[in-house]
Amino acid sequence: MSIDELTTPASVRTGTLLEVEDLHVTFAARGRTVRAVNGLSYRLEAGRTLAIIGESGSGKSVSSRALMGLLPPTARITGSARYRGVELLGLPERRMRRHRGADLAMVFQDPARSLNPTMRIGVQITEAVRAHGDHDRRAARDRAMDLLKLVRLPAPERRFHEYPHQLSGGMRQRVMIAIALAADPKLLIADEATTALDVTTQAQIMELLLELQERLGTAIILISHDLGLAATYAHDVIVMYAGRAVEYAAAPALFSRVRMPYTKALLGAIPRVERPPHAELPVTPGQPPDLTNLPSGCPFAPRCDRAASDCVAEAPPLTEHEPGHAWACWHPCEEDV
Repeated sequence: MSIDELTTPASVRTGTLLEVEDLHVTFAARGRTVRAVNGLSYRLEAGRTLAIIGESGSGKSVSSRALMGLLPPTARITGSARYRGVELLGLPERRMRRHRGADLAMVFQDPARSLNPTMRIGVQITEAVRAHGDHDRRAARDRAMDLLKLVRLPAPERRFHEYPHQLSGGMRQRVMIAIALAADPKLLIADEATTALDVTTQAQIMELLLELQERLGTAIILISHDLGLAATYAHDVIVMYAGRAVEYAAAPALFSRVRMPYTKALLGAIPRVERPPHAELPVTPGQPPDLTNLPSGCPFAPRCDRAASDCVAEAPPLTEHEPGHAWACWHPCEEDV
């Protein structure tokens, strides 16, 4: 069985929405090559949520922007990303626009920077509606109002005429979700969409996304550094480090039996109520590797307390070692978590 099929029962594989195979993204910087994504592969089924987890700089956001065609011209992208059999990588911008928004859409981390501060909320949503459909102004306005109600924005009739600065962070994120849903996409990429929000608002936004997923059948790629978020809301989880997938499984399997030391380190850094007051959080020593000079062996080896000579000599491939559970490690954790 291939890595793409790891978390998907055979009975539902026919519903494949997105297939990413051997995705590589590099950037040229001052005569050096930044290897931002190194051979990422996964498969996403319709109506499911895939969480891509990792530290800043692990490649999770770059990989999603590659799918959307939102990387700068300096990016070199190889591999394959097929949406319902259509290859997205390398599409001319004019053809990509037919898919962006209509088939796959993205919600970004900071809605204050994504929304135009000089335009009213209603105008921005109406523009998104008209960009992806044959609507006159009245029909587009009605659709925009329906979207505001769909994402449960309080007092939508009043908010429709307000500017972004008049809304709270959670309200602005709901507006961004409404814009993303303007053309009924089947794939929604949430790139750190709740990071800047307080815990209560974060939970409200995630519950909203799951409700919309159930109602509309939308697949979701949840990009985050928060393993707790993935454990609560995702069906499947990919853990990334230094541009590579280092652990991949269905969420229940991954969190009940973590095998990759890096994943264990991320879990260990989560505050827990059972710890003594004022106790220091576990810290993983060292720094993430320089993406312009990746080591020949496992990139996590210099920070790993389980590393041995074989870890430095050769990088372990992402391999399915247990049914539905793959990891890239020569000396995996043995204990259950």
